[in-house]
Amino acid sequence: MRRLAVPCVLAALALAVPAAARAQAPSAAPSAAPLAAQLPAETPQQKEARLQWWTDARFGMFIHWGLYALPARHEWVKKYERISDADYQKYFDQFDPDLYDPREWARQAKQAGMKYAVITSKHHEGFCLFDSKYTDYKATRTPARRDLIKAFVEAFRAEGLRVGFYYSLLDWHHPSYTVDRNHPQSGSTDAEYAALNAGRDMDVYRQYVKDQVRELLTNYGAIDIIWLDFSFAGGAHGKGRSDWDSVNLLKMVRELQPGIIVNDRLDLDDVPGGWDFRTPEQFKPRGWVMVNGQRVPWETCQTFSGSWGYHRDEATWKSPAQLIELLVDTVSKGGNLLMNVGPTARGTFDQRAKDRLAAFGRWTQANGRSIYGATQAPPEFKAPPNTLLTYNPATKRLYVHVLAWPMGDIVLEGYAGKVAYAQLLHDASEVRLSERRATIWMDEAGKTGDLVMRLPMLKPDVEIPVVELVLK
Repeated sequence: MRRLAVPCVLAALALAVPAAARAQAPSAAPSAAPLAAQLPAETPQQKEARLQWWTDARFGMFIHWGLYALPARHEWVKKYERISDADYQKYFDQFDPDLYDPREWARQAKQAGMKYAVITSKHHEGFCLFDSKYTDYKATRTPARRDLIKAFVEAFRAEGLRVGFYYSLLDWHHPSYTVDRNHPQSGSTDAEYAALNAGRDMDVYRQYVKDQVRELLTNYGAIDIIWLDFSFAGGAHGKGRSDWDSVNLLKMVRELQPGIIVNDRLDLDDVPGGWDFRTPEQFKPRGWVMVNGQRVPWETCQTFSGSWGYHRDEATWKSPAQLIELLVDTVSKGGNLLMNVGPTARGTFDQRAKDRLAAFGRWTQANGRSIYGATQAPPEFKAPPNTLLTYNPATKRLYVHVLAWPMGDIVLEGYAGKVAYAQLLHDASEVRLSERRATIWMDEAGKTGDLVMRLPMLKPDVEIPVVELVLK
Protein backbone atom coordinates (compact mmCIF):
# COMPACT_ATOMS: atom_id res chain seq x y z
CA MET A 1 0.00 0.00 0.00
CA ARG A 2 1.01 3.58 -0.41
CA ARG A 3 1.89 5.58 2.68
CA LEU A 4 1.00 8.99 1.23
CA ALA A 5 -2.07 10.94 2.31
CA VAL A 6 -1.96 13.41 -0.58
CA PRO A 7 -3.95 12.86 -3.79
CA CYS A 8 -2.24 12.20 -7.09
CA VAL A 9 -1.65 15.25 -9.28
CA LEU A 10 -0.75 15.58 -12.93
CA ALA A 11 2.89 15.18 -13.87
CA ALA A 12 4.91 18.33 -14.38
CA LEU A 13 6.37 19.30 -17.73
CA ALA A 14 9.60 17.49 -18.52
CA LEU A 15 12.74 19.49 -17.78
CA ALA A 16 16.09 19.46 -19.51
CA VAL A 17 17.92 17.11 -17.17
CA PRO A 18 20.52 14.39 -17.69
CA ALA A 19 19.15 11.29 -19.43
CA ALA A 20 19.50 9.04 -16.37
CA ALA A 21 17.54 11.44 -14.20
CA ARG A 22 15.00 12.11 -16.95
CA ALA A 23 14.24 8.38 -17.19
CA GLN A 24 12.63 8.44 -13.76
CA ALA A 25 11.13 11.93 -13.83
CA PRO A 26 7.46 12.32 -14.81
CA SER A 27 6.98 13.56 -18.34
CA ALA A 28 4.34 15.95 -19.60
CA ALA A 29 0.84 14.56 -19.12
CA PRO A 30 -1.11 14.21 -22.37
CA SER A 31 -4.55 15.77 -22.48
CA ALA A 32 -7.41 13.60 -21.24
CA ALA A 33 -9.35 13.50 -24.52
CA PRO A 34 -6.84 11.51 -26.62
CA LEU A 35 -6.19 9.20 -23.68
CA ALA A 36 -9.89 8.48 -23.22
CA ALA A 37 -10.22 7.64 -26.89
CA GLN A 38 -7.80 4.74 -26.40
CA LEU A 39 -9.88 3.14 -23.63
CA PRO A 40 -13.03 1.04 -24.19
CA ALA A 41 -16.19 3.15 -24.29
CA GLU A 42 -18.85 2.41 -21.69
CA THR A 43 -22.13 4.03 -20.71
CA PRO A 44 -22.88 4.84 -17.06
CA GLN A 45 -25.53 2.10 -17.11
CA GLN A 46 -23.02 -0.46 -18.42
CA LYS A 47 -20.54 0.48 -15.71
CA GLU A 48 -23.19 0.23 -13.02
CA ALA A 49 -24.11 -3.26 -14.22
CA ARG A 50 -20.46 -4.33 -14.32
CA LEU A 51 -19.93 -3.16 -10.74
CA GLN A 52 -23.27 -4.45 -9.41
CA TRP A 53 -21.91 -7.57 -7.68
CA TRP A 54 -19.24 -5.46 -5.99
CA THR A 55 -21.64 -2.78 -4.74
CA ASP A 56 -23.95 -5.50 -3.42
CA ALA A 57 -21.08 -7.32 -1.68
CA ARG A 58 -19.94 -4.28 0.34
CA PHE A 59 -17.33 -6.20 2.38
CA GLY A 60 -14.05 -7.74 1.26
CA MET A 61 -10.70 -8.95 2.56
CA PHE A 62 -7.36 -7.39 1.64
CA ILE A 63 -4.30 -9.61 2.11
CA HIS A 64 -0.79 -8.12 2.28
CA TRP A 65 1.76 -10.92 2.26
CA GLY A 66 5.36 -11.02 1.17
CA LEU A 67 8.95 -11.25 2.36
CA TYR A 68 8.27 -8.40 4.80
CA ALA A 69 6.39 -10.91 6.97
CA LEU A 70 9.78 -12.25 8.14
CA PRO A 71 11.19 -9.03 9.64
CA ALA A 72 7.58 -8.49 10.85
CA ARG A 73 7.95 -4.76 11.32
CA HIS A 74 5.92 -3.17 8.52
CA GLU A 75 5.59 -3.86 4.79
CA TRP A 76 7.70 -0.75 4.06
CA VAL A 77 10.56 -2.00 6.24
CA LYS A 78 12.97 -2.06 3.29
CA LYS A 79 12.32 1.64 2.67
CA TYR A 80 12.04 2.78 6.28
CA GLU A 81 15.31 1.10 7.28
CA ARG A 82 16.97 1.71 3.89
CA ILE A 83 17.87 -1.96 3.55
CA SER A 84 19.99 -2.90 0.54
CA ASP A 85 19.10 -5.74 -1.83
CA ALA A 86 22.01 -7.74 -0.43
CA ASP A 87 20.81 -7.39 3.16
CA TYR A 88 17.18 -8.05 2.21
CA GLN A 89 18.15 -11.28 0.46
CA LYS A 90 18.09 -13.24 3.73
CA TYR A 91 14.31 -12.94 3.83
CA PHE A 92 14.03 -14.43 0.34
CA ASP A 93 16.34 -17.28 1.36
CA GLN A 94 14.28 -18.04 4.49
CA PHE A 95 10.76 -17.62 3.08
CA ASP A 96 9.05 -20.94 3.84
CA PRO A 97 5.35 -20.60 4.76
CA ASP A 98 4.95 -24.23 5.76
CA LEU A 99 1.56 -23.65 7.43
CA TYR A 100 0.03 -21.85 4.45
CA ASP A 101 -3.48 -23.20 3.90
CA PRO A 102 -5.49 -20.85 1.67
CA ARG A 103 -8.57 -23.01 2.21
CA GLU A 104 -8.49 -21.97 5.86
CA TRP A 105 -8.01 -18.33 4.88
CA ALA A 106 -11.02 -18.58 2.59
CA ARG A 107 -13.14 -20.18 5.30
CA GLN A 108 -12.24 -17.43 7.76
CA ALA A 109 -13.02 -14.73 5.19
CA LYS A 110 -16.38 -16.29 4.38
CA GLN A 111 -17.27 -16.80 8.04
CA ALA A 112 -16.42 -13.15 8.69
CA GLY A 113 -19.05 -12.19 6.13
CA MET A 114 -16.63 -11.08 3.42
CA LYS A 115 -17.67 -11.59 -0.19
CA TYR A 116 -14.40 -11.04 -2.08
CA ALA A 117 -10.65 -10.96 -1.47
CA VAL A 118 -7.71 -9.08 -2.99
CA ILE A 119 -4.16 -10.38 -2.44
CA THR A 120 -0.78 -8.77 -3.09
CA SER A 121 0.63 -10.70 -6.04
CA LYS A 122 3.62 -8.36 -5.84
CA HIS A 123 4.21 -5.53 -3.38
CA HIS A 124 6.72 -2.68 -3.53
CA GLU A 125 9.61 -4.94 -2.51
CA GLY A 126 9.28 -6.61 -5.92
CA PHE A 127 8.81 -10.17 -4.64
CA CYS A 128 6.17 -12.17 -6.56
CA LEU A 129 3.89 -14.70 -4.91
CA PHE A 130 3.10 -16.10 -8.36
CA ASP A 131 5.24 -18.14 -10.76
CA SER A 132 6.18 -15.44 -13.25
CA LYS A 133 8.44 -16.43 -16.14
CA TYR A 134 9.91 -12.91 -16.20
CA THR A 135 11.75 -13.04 -12.88
CA ASP A 136 13.44 -15.39 -10.43
CA TYR A 137 12.42 -13.14 -7.55
CA LYS A 138 9.35 -15.24 -6.81
CA ALA A 139 7.92 -17.78 -4.40
CA THR A 140 8.79 -20.78 -6.56
CA ARG A 141 12.51 -19.95 -6.12
CA THR A 142 12.29 -19.77 -2.32
CA PRO A 143 11.96 -22.72 0.07
CA ALA A 144 8.18 -22.36 -0.51
CA ARG A 145 8.73 -23.88 -3.99
CA ARG A 146 5.17 -23.30 -5.21
CA ASP A 147 2.86 -20.78 -6.81
CA LEU A 148 1.09 -19.31 -3.80
CA ILE A 149 -1.35 -17.29 -5.91
CA LYS A 150 -2.65 -20.34 -7.77
CA ALA A 151 -3.58 -22.04 -4.50
CA PHE A 152 -5.19 -18.82 -3.22
CA VAL A 153 -7.39 -18.44 -6.30
CA GLU A 154 -8.56 -22.05 -6.20
CA ALA A 155 -9.33 -21.95 -2.47
CA PHE A 156 -11.28 -18.70 -2.47
CA ARG A 157 -13.27 -19.61 -5.55
CA ALA A 158 -14.18 -22.91 -3.90
CA GLU A 159 -15.78 -20.94 -1.04
CA GLY A 160 -17.78 -18.84 -3.49
CA LEU A 161 -15.71 -15.69 -2.99
CA ARG A 162 -14.69 -13.35 -5.78
CA VAL A 163 -10.94 -12.93 -6.25
CA GLY A 164 -8.72 -9.97 -7.05
CA PHE A 165 -5.04 -9.17 -7.42
CA TYR A 166 -3.04 -6.27 -6.06
CA TYR A 167 0.04 -5.52 -8.18
CA SER A 168 2.57 -2.89 -7.16
CA LEU A 169 3.68 -0.45 -9.82
CA LEU A 170 6.69 0.27 -7.63
CA ASP A 171 9.51 -2.25 -7.51
CA TRP A 172 12.45 -1.88 -5.15
CA HIS A 173 14.26 -4.94 -6.53
CA HIS A 174 14.05 -4.72 -10.32
CA PRO A 175 17.37 -3.47 -11.76
CA SER A 176 15.69 -1.30 -14.43
CA TYR A 177 13.26 0.45 -12.08
CA THR A 178 14.61 3.96 -11.58
CA VAL A 179 15.29 5.18 -8.07
CA ASP A 180 12.67 7.72 -6.95
CA ARG A 181 11.78 9.46 -3.73
CA ASN A 182 9.98 6.38 -2.38
CA HIS A 183 12.83 3.97 -3.16
CA PRO A 184 14.89 2.52 -0.28
CA GLN A 185 18.03 3.91 -1.93
CA SER A 186 16.58 7.38 -2.63
CA GLY A 187 19.02 10.25 -2.96
CA SER A 188 19.22 13.82 -1.72
CA THR A 189 20.16 15.76 -4.84
CA ASP A 190 19.53 15.59 -8.57
CA ALA A 191 23.15 14.62 -9.06
CA GLU A 192 22.78 11.68 -6.65
CA TYR A 193 19.67 10.48 -8.48
CA ALA A 194 21.47 10.75 -11.81
CA ALA A 195 24.29 8.56 -10.46
CA LEU A 196 21.87 6.07 -8.87
CA ASN A 197 19.94 5.72 -12.11
CA ALA A 198 22.87 5.25 -14.44
CA GLY A 199 22.10 2.18 -16.53
CA ARG A 200 18.48 1.89 -15.34
CA ASP A 201 15.81 1.98 -18.03
CA MET A 202 12.12 2.51 -17.30
CA ASP A 203 11.25 1.32 -20.82
CA VAL A 204 12.49 -2.12 -19.78
CA TYR A 205 10.57 -1.95 -16.51
CA ARG A 206 7.35 -0.77 -18.19
CA GLN A 207 7.43 -3.85 -20.40
CA TYR A 208 8.08 -6.01 -17.33
CA VAL A 209 4.93 -4.63 -15.69
CA LYS A 210 2.84 -5.33 -18.78
CA ASP A 211 4.25 -8.83 -19.09
CA GLN A 212 3.50 -9.69 -15.47
CA VAL A 213 0.03 -8.16 -15.46
CA ARG A 214 -0.70 -10.14 -18.62
CA GLU A 215 0.37 -13.31 -16.78
CA LEU A 216 -1.90 -12.53 -13.83
CA LEU A 217 -4.87 -11.88 -16.10
CA THR A 218 -4.23 -14.86 -18.37
CA ASN A 219 -3.07 -17.74 -16.18
CA TYR A 220 -5.66 -17.78 -13.40
CA GLY A 221 -9.04 -17.59 -15.12
CA ALA A 222 -11.54 -14.79 -14.65
CA ILE A 223 -10.24 -12.17 -12.21
CA ASP A 224 -12.79 -9.86 -10.64
CA ILE A 225 -10.66 -6.95 -9.39
CA ILE A 226 -7.19 -5.58 -10.01
CA TRP A 227 -5.46 -3.07 -7.75
CA LEU A 228 -2.59 -1.27 -9.52
CA ASP A 229 -0.80 0.69 -6.80
CA PHE A 230 0.33 3.52 -6.84
CA SER A 231 1.22 6.84 -8.54
CA PHE A 232 2.99 9.76 -6.88
CA ALA A 233 3.30 12.20 -9.75
CA GLY A 234 4.52 15.75 -9.31
CA GLY A 235 7.33 17.19 -7.26
CA ALA A 236 10.87 15.94 -7.41
CA HIS A 237 11.53 12.35 -8.42
CA GLY A 238 7.94 11.13 -8.50
CA LYS A 239 6.20 8.77 -10.88
CA GLY A 240 2.93 9.07 -12.74
CA ARG A 241 1.02 8.00 -15.82
CA SER A 242 3.89 8.39 -18.29
CA ASP A 243 6.21 6.31 -16.10
CA TRP A 244 3.75 3.40 -16.03
CA ASP A 245 2.39 3.98 -19.55
CA SER A 246 -0.90 3.90 -17.68
CA VAL A 247 -3.31 4.17 -20.58
CA ASN A 248 -1.80 1.32 -22.55
CA LEU A 249 -1.48 -0.77 -19.40
CA LEU A 250 -5.15 -0.20 -18.57
CA LYS A 251 -6.16 -0.81 -22.18
CA MET A 252 -4.47 -4.20 -22.01
CA VAL A 253 -6.21 -4.99 -18.71
CA ARG A 254 -9.61 -4.19 -20.22
CA GLU A 255 -8.90 -6.29 -23.31
CA LEU A 256 -7.78 -9.31 -21.29
CA GLN A 257 -10.57 -9.14 -18.71
CA PRO A 258 -13.48 -6.98 -19.96
CA GLY A 259 -15.51 -7.47 -16.79
CA ILE A 260 -12.73 -6.64 -14.33
CA ILE A 261 -13.02 -3.80 -11.80
CA VAL A 262 -9.99 -1.46 -11.59
CA ASN A 263 -8.91 0.92 -8.82
CA ASP A 264 -7.86 4.55 -9.24
CA ARG A 265 -4.10 4.72 -8.72
CA LEU A 266 -2.77 4.85 -12.28
CA ASP A 267 -2.75 8.67 -12.27
CA LEU A 268 -5.72 8.72 -14.66
CA ASP A 269 -8.13 10.58 -12.38
CA ASP A 270 -9.11 12.99 -15.16
CA VAL A 271 -9.48 10.36 -17.89
CA PRO A 272 -12.94 8.91 -18.63
CA GLY A 273 -12.67 5.16 -18.07
CA GLY A 274 -9.35 5.57 -16.26
CA TRP A 275 -10.70 4.10 -13.02
CA ASP A 276 -13.78 2.38 -11.62
CA PHE A 277 -13.78 3.33 -7.95
CA ARG A 278 -12.09 5.71 -5.52
CA THR A 279 -9.90 4.33 -2.75
CA PRO A 280 -9.64 6.43 0.44
CA GLU A 281 -6.98 4.64 2.48
CA GLN A 282 -7.05 4.44 6.29
CA PHE A 283 -9.63 7.22 6.16
CA LYS A 284 -13.36 7.57 6.89
CA PRO A 285 -15.03 9.95 4.44
CA ARG A 286 -17.62 12.30 5.94
CA GLY A 287 -20.11 11.40 3.24
CA TRP A 288 -20.52 9.63 -0.09
CA VAL A 289 -17.32 10.22 -2.07
CA MET A 290 -17.86 12.78 -4.81
CA VAL A 291 -15.94 13.63 -7.99
CA ASN A 292 -16.87 16.79 -9.88
CA GLY A 293 -20.03 17.05 -7.82
CA GLN A 294 -21.18 13.51 -8.64
CA ARG A 295 -21.39 10.45 -6.41
CA VAL A 296 -18.94 7.74 -7.46
CA PRO A 297 -18.31 4.12 -6.42
CA TRP A 298 -15.82 4.01 -3.57
CA GLU A 299 -14.11 1.61 -1.22
CA THR A 300 -12.09 2.39 1.87
CA CYS A 301 -9.19 0.05 2.61
CA GLN A 302 -8.40 -0.28 6.30
CA THR A 303 -6.18 -2.26 8.66
CA PHE A 304 -6.86 -3.94 11.98
CA SER A 305 -3.80 -2.10 13.27
CA GLY A 306 -1.39 0.44 11.79
CA SER A 307 0.40 -1.91 9.39
CA TRP A 308 -0.66 -3.71 6.22
CA GLY A 309 1.95 -6.45 6.43
CA TYR A 310 2.35 -8.64 9.51
CA HIS A 311 3.77 -6.52 12.33
CA ARG A 312 4.53 -8.56 15.40
CA ASP A 313 4.90 -5.65 17.85
CA GLU A 314 2.25 -3.22 16.53
CA ALA A 315 -0.23 -2.64 19.33
CA THR A 316 -2.91 -0.21 18.09
CA TRP A 317 -5.43 -2.87 17.13
CA LYS A 318 -9.01 -1.71 16.73
CA SER A 319 -11.70 -3.29 18.91
CA PRO A 320 -14.53 -5.39 17.45
CA ALA A 321 -16.99 -2.55 18.13
CA GLN A 322 -14.78 -0.06 16.28
CA LEU A 323 -14.42 -2.40 13.31
CA ILE A 324 -18.12 -3.19 13.02
CA GLU A 325 -18.96 0.50 13.30
CA LEU A 326 -16.42 1.14 10.52
CA LEU A 327 -18.22 -1.35 8.28
CA VAL A 328 -21.64 0.14 9.02
CA ASP A 329 -20.41 3.72 8.65
CA THR A 330 -18.91 2.89 5.25
CA VAL A 331 -22.10 1.30 3.92
CA SER A 332 -24.19 4.15 5.36
CA LYS A 333 -22.29 6.45 2.96
CA GLY A 334 -22.64 4.18 -0.09
CA GLY A 335 -19.17 2.62 0.10
CA ASN A 336 -17.39 -0.72 0.42
CA LEU A 337 -14.95 -1.80 3.15
CA LEU A 338 -11.80 -3.74 2.21
CA MET A 339 -10.43 -5.01 5.52
CA ASN A 340 -6.80 -6.07 5.59
CA VAL A 341 -5.11 -9.10 7.09
CA GLY A 342 -1.31 -9.47 7.14
CA PRO A 343 -0.44 -13.18 7.37
CA THR A 344 2.65 -14.37 9.23
CA ALA A 345 5.74 -15.70 7.51
CA ARG A 346 4.52 -19.24 8.23
CA GLY A 347 1.35 -18.53 6.30
CA THR A 348 -1.23 -18.15 9.07
CA PHE A 349 -3.43 -15.36 10.37
CA ASP A 350 -2.24 -14.43 13.84
CA GLN A 351 -4.64 -14.76 16.77
CA ARG A 352 -5.43 -11.04 16.95
CA ALA A 353 -6.63 -11.14 13.35
CA LYS A 354 -8.57 -14.37 13.89
CA ASP A 355 -10.37 -12.85 16.89
CA ARG A 356 -11.47 -9.82 14.91
CA LEU A 357 -12.55 -11.85 11.90
CA ALA A 358 -14.62 -14.00 14.26
CA ALA A 359 -16.21 -10.86 15.76
CA PHE A 360 -17.14 -9.68 12.27
CA GLY A 361 -18.62 -13.11 11.60
CA ARG A 362 -20.77 -13.20 14.72
CA TRP A 363 -22.21 -9.83 13.81
CA THR A 364 -22.71 -10.30 10.06
CA GLN A 365 -24.31 -13.72 10.52
CA ALA A 366 -27.16 -12.08 12.41
CA ASN A 367 -27.12 -8.60 10.89
CA GLY A 368 -25.82 -9.02 7.35
CA ARG A 369 -29.15 -7.94 5.85
CA SER A 370 -28.25 -4.41 6.87
CA ILE A 371 -24.99 -4.57 4.85
CA TYR A 372 -25.30 -6.68 1.70
CA GLY A 373 -27.13 -4.86 -1.07
CA ALA A 374 -27.51 -1.87 1.26
CA THR A 375 -26.52 1.73 0.76
CA GLN A 376 -27.09 5.25 2.05
CA ALA A 377 -30.61 5.94 3.35
CA PRO A 378 -32.95 8.18 1.33
CA PRO A 379 -32.63 11.84 2.40
CA GLU A 380 -36.08 11.95 4.04
CA PHE A 381 -34.85 9.55 6.74
CA LYS A 382 -32.55 11.21 9.25
CA ALA A 383 -30.42 9.19 11.65
CA PRO A 384 -31.29 9.72 15.32
CA PRO A 385 -28.39 10.58 17.67
CA ASN A 386 -25.91 7.73 18.23
CA THR A 387 -27.16 5.71 15.27
CA LEU A 388 -26.19 4.96 11.68
CA LEU A 389 -28.68 4.19 8.91
CA THR A 390 -28.41 1.85 5.95
CA TYR A 391 -31.08 1.09 3.38
CA ASN A 392 -31.84 -1.75 0.99
CA PRO A 393 -33.61 -0.31 -2.07
CA ALA A 394 -34.63 -3.76 -3.33
CA THR A 395 -36.48 -4.76 -0.16
CA LYS A 396 -37.35 -1.20 0.93
CA ARG A 397 -36.09 -1.84 4.43
CA LEU A 398 -34.29 0.70 6.58
CA TYR A 399 -31.76 -0.31 9.23
CA VAL A 400 -31.10 1.64 12.41
CA HIS A 401 -27.71 0.66 13.91
CA VAL A 402 -27.71 1.63 17.58
CA LEU A 403 -24.18 2.63 18.60
CA ALA A 404 -25.06 3.71 22.16
CA TRP A 405 -27.91 1.82 23.77
CA PRO A 406 -30.62 4.23 24.98
CA MET A 407 -32.74 4.19 28.09
CA GLY A 408 -35.75 2.65 26.42
CA ASP A 409 -36.80 4.90 23.55
CA ILE A 410 -35.43 6.25 20.27
CA VAL A 411 -37.37 9.01 18.55
CA LEU A 412 -37.52 8.80 14.76
CA GLU A 413 -38.24 12.35 13.65
CA GLY A 414 -40.46 12.58 10.59
CA TYR A 415 -40.97 8.81 10.27
CA ALA A 416 -44.69 8.76 11.17
CA GLY A 417 -46.80 7.09 8.50
CA LYS A 418 -43.76 5.63 6.75
CA VAL A 419 -43.08 2.45 8.76
CA ALA A 420 -45.22 -0.69 8.65
CA TYR A 421 -43.28 -2.81 11.15
CA ALA A 422 -40.12 -2.81 13.28
CA GLN A 423 -38.00 -5.60 14.73
CA LEU A 424 -34.58 -6.25 16.16
CA LEU A 425 -32.70 -7.81 13.29
CA HIS A 426 -30.64 -10.39 15.19
CA ASP A 427 -33.66 -12.29 16.55
CA ALA A 428 -36.68 -10.83 14.67
CA SER A 429 -38.31 -9.76 17.93
CA GLU A 430 -40.89 -7.00 17.54
CA VAL A 431 -40.04 -3.42 18.44
CA ARG A 432 -43.21 -1.54 19.31
CA LEU A 433 -43.85 1.82 17.67
CA SER A 434 -46.00 4.75 18.74
CA GLU A 435 -46.56 8.27 17.47
CA ARG A 436 -46.21 9.91 20.84
CA ARG A 437 -44.21 9.60 24.02
CA ALA A 438 -46.27 10.14 27.17
CA THR A 439 -45.26 10.08 30.85
CA ILE A 440 -46.87 11.38 34.01
CA TRP A 441 -44.79 14.53 33.53
CA MET A 442 -45.35 15.33 29.87
CA ASP A 443 -47.16 14.34 26.70
CA GLU A 444 -45.48 14.85 23.32
CA ALA A 445 -48.59 13.97 21.33
CA GLY A 446 -48.61 17.47 19.94
CA LYS A 447 -45.37 16.89 18.01
CA THR A 448 -46.67 15.31 14.83
CA GLY A 449 -44.66 13.35 12.28
CA ASP A 450 -42.42 11.48 14.74
CA LEU A 451 -42.30 7.80 15.70
CA VAL A 452 -41.04 6.40 18.96
CA MET A 453 -39.28 3.01 19.01
CA ARG A 454 -39.68 1.35 22.38
CA LEU A 455 -36.55 -0.72 22.89
CA PRO A 456 -35.83 -3.11 25.77
CA MET A 457 -34.06 -1.50 28.72
CA LEU A 458 -31.21 -4.01 28.53
CA LYS A 459 -28.94 -3.99 25.50
CA PRO A 460 -29.10 -7.28 23.56
CA ASP A 461 -25.97 -9.42 23.50
CA VAL A 462 -24.96 -8.01 20.11
CA GLU A 463 -21.95 -5.77 19.50
CA ILE A 464 -24.04 -3.20 17.62
CA PRO A 465 -27.79 -4.00 17.69
CA VAL A 466 -29.83 -3.23 14.57
CA VAL A 467 -33.49 -2.35 14.23
CA GLU A 468 -35.02 -3.33 10.91
CA LEU A 469 -37.81 -1.04 9.73
CA VAL A 470 -40.18 -2.39 7.09
CA LEU A 471 -41.24 0.69 5.16
CA LYS A 472 -44.70 1.22 3.73
